[in-house]
Amino acid sequence: MRKKHPKLNARPCDATGAFVARDASPPPPSPCEMNDYSPFKDHIQFETADFLYTRNQMSAGHIDFLSLLWAASLAKHNDSPPFGGHRPLYQTIDMIPLGDVPWESVTLNYKDKETLPDDVPSWQKANYDVWYRNSHLIVQIMLANPDFKDEFDYTPIREFLPDKDGGGLYRKDFMSGDWAWKQADKIAEDPATHGSMFVPIILGSDKTTVSVATGQNEYYPLYVSIGNVHNNVRRAHRNALVLIGFLAIPKTDKQFSNDPLFRKFRRQLVHSSLAAILELLKPGMTKPEVVRCPDGHFRHVIYGLGPYIADYPEQALLACVWRISRKEKHTEKVVQNLTVGDAWMEYGIVADIVPFTNDFPQADIHDLLSPDLLHQLIKGTFKDHLITWVEEYLVMVHGQTKANGILADIDRRIAAAPAFSNLRRFPEGRGFKQWTGNDSKALMKCTLEALDNALGRFHQYRKIFQTTGHSLKHYVRHIKLFSVPNGLCSSITESKHIKAVKEPWRRSKRYHALGQMLLINQRLDKLATFRVELKERGMLEGSDPPEEATKVEGSRTAGYVWLARTHQRHYPRDVNALAKQLRELQLIQSIRHFLYTQIDLDGVQDSATVPIDDCPRFNEKVFIYHSTAATFYAPSDPCGIGGMHCEYIRATPSWYGGGERFNCVFVEEQHSDGPPTLRDGMAVARVKCFLSFRYRSVFYPCVLVHWFKIIGNAPDPEIGMWQVKKDYNHHTRKARISTIPLDRIIRATHLMPKFMSTPVPIDHQPHKTFQRYDRFYVNRYIDHHSFETIF
Repeated sequence: MRKKHPKLNARPCDATGAFVARDASPPPPSPCEMNDYSPFKDHIQFETADFLYTRNQMSAGHIDFLSLLWAASLAKHNDSPPFGGHRPLYQTIDMIPLGDVPWESVTLNYKDKETLPDDVPSWQKANYDVWYRNSHLIVQIMLANPDFKDEFDYTPIREFLPDKDGGGLYRKDFMSGDWAWKQADKIAEDPATHGSMFVPIILGSDKTTVSVATGQNEYYPLYVSIGNVHNNVRRAHRNALVLIGFLAIPKTDKQFSNDPLFRKFRRQLVHSSLAAILELLKPGMTKPEVVRCPDGHFRHVIYGLGPYIADYPEQALLACVWRISRKEKHTEKVVQNLTVGDAWMEYGIVADIVPFTNDFPQADIHDLLSPDLLHQLIKGTFKDHLITWVEEYLVMVHGQTKANGILADIDRRIAAAPAFSNLRRFPEGRGFKQWTGNDSKALMKCTLEALDNALGRFHQYRKIFQTTGHSLKHYVRHIKLFSVPNGLCSSITESKHIKAVKEPWRRSKRYHALGQMLLINQRLDKLATFRVELKERGMLEGSDPPEEATKVEGSRTAGYVWLARTHQRHYPRDVNALAKQLRELQLIQSIRHFLYTQIDLDGVQDSATVPIDDCPRFNEKVFIYHSTAATFYAPSDPCGIGGMHCEYIRATPSWYGGGERFNCVFVEEQHSDGPPTLRDGMAVARVKCFLSFRYRSVFYPCVLVHWFKIIGNAPDPEIGMWQVKKDYNHHTRKARISTIPLDRIIRATHLMPKFMSTPVPIDHQPHKTFQRYDRFYVNRYIDHHSFETIF
């Protein structure tokens, strides 16, 4: 059951602010001719500009050289290229009216610097330029983006999951958290806000270094997003996370780097800069304004400062403390009753700094610091703590020599993991430095109750954290406030650094680069906004830039699987010869049983019970494929706007010149007499080959699978994963195989062997894992979707 906020319920209105019926159609956009690509001459010129500037990031000199070659080749046809060089290309981009938010700057300096004596440190005499864009206009553009219309929450929501105990709250995206609902309650105390849409302003900042070799070039970007867009949209960026400013970085020599006066100035400069950049949003935090929304409707919106994405040092800077465990009321009492020095020494509070949130209504910086999933859990707890502790424990219990042997076997077990789409191979075991990607992040998916239990055990066995404290104890509260933390993770801003800072810096002349970087970002935003506008008008059909295989843009659809475009040519077409080459002599019988179910002679669904002589004869040409692509809805993965995810499933006797790769899959089981299932009718099988043929003029895409048998009626109680073993025919003792329709595959799955007490052989290769071991665990932790599907 989905419940929306009763008072801040985002009622549609017209451009003047008068409310209209909820079922009213949105007002039509401004009229525009279908062939009007202004300021570009036509579709080709726009695509050329977008390709050269956004996708290829071609330098000005290379654009000029390409234009010369292009012009020479077209001269004999009395034609000319789309652009005569980089200057007309840049000028045309600059003429795009959409997304045009120019950069401004404000100069800040130390108070009364003109009256200071000459012998003060240089940082006190310096001017500090803070570059920013109009925060109000940026948010308005974001709200009007039609790309977000299907992944956007217009009101705070509470989603209840029915269960035997009466239901619980399901927290998925930001607006389903308690914070948004409570903020709406406070705002709704003013009747003038009723019917409005609450728009939380999410900020994020983090210093980044673009080049160590040329003098530690540091930049301090500030990003803005809105809480209404879904987490997967913010993670995929798509203009839902926008560069809004560059904060100044005061520097001094080592003599004054620890000077309390310098540290105070540096902290206050950040807070004063943030307050100045957000000032234009302040009027809309108390009085609603009318803004167009992604669905085309106008609505009254009211803004509010939302959570701040930051790593731990940044959090301490923003909260004016050296450890993040304070409340605003407690801080105020300390500041009022203690000296600056006592407040710092006894409570770790920087009492002489004014937080930027003091200038805005309903804003408490201590409640707005979001959990940092990347550094606190992925890198901190899992990598730095747990892995290190396990190694130290083994040494303490077994001694260094035996511990090294155990760790070597652990490495070989990691290396023995079968191949899987997007799973990084670790041939040397655990000796890697970065824990990123879905394989590690999925380890942290759990219920709040499970998280509380895990933290209880953590405290029980790691006594030191009971006295020193740690960030994990805040996670249950923060998840209740802001929903799942993947939408506010610092990995979002870190990945944005690449597009917003590092790539523009590489494209610059490296001398006084910031101005060039600002212009590059402005042009990129213009092109991106104009592409969305043209797409909304239907003027870019069939011209969208290609995406990575794992991202599928567009709206949500039902899952589907399709064969590779071309079949493999080195296999025989004759089914008898093919069965011998594949060493699958049951292939012909399995195809005949498959055809029996497809033509539905007697309505029997389980063909295994049908005598082979009653099945259709088959001697058609068969075509073999080494891969298929499965597309399915995976809302927790950082996928496209619709949440659709695509992965490749392989079935090849040689992968990149090495061993075989035959992936395992979840199969939709259609009747109770089939193989045992995990849940919701899902069986587990290993693909032997993908094939297709025509029978009586009907095209059949199929897959030959080896079945696995489920062990027990529930997952293993110790590790929470189902166990399976290879399934054999009781009479022939041969592997039980079937030919099934391709559309019965749900997606790929990953099986990890149940290792025996004996060590893994030193020469073991991962492609031999399915030959060496008979029992396996269905790996629920391989990615988010597998966790949700099996769980």
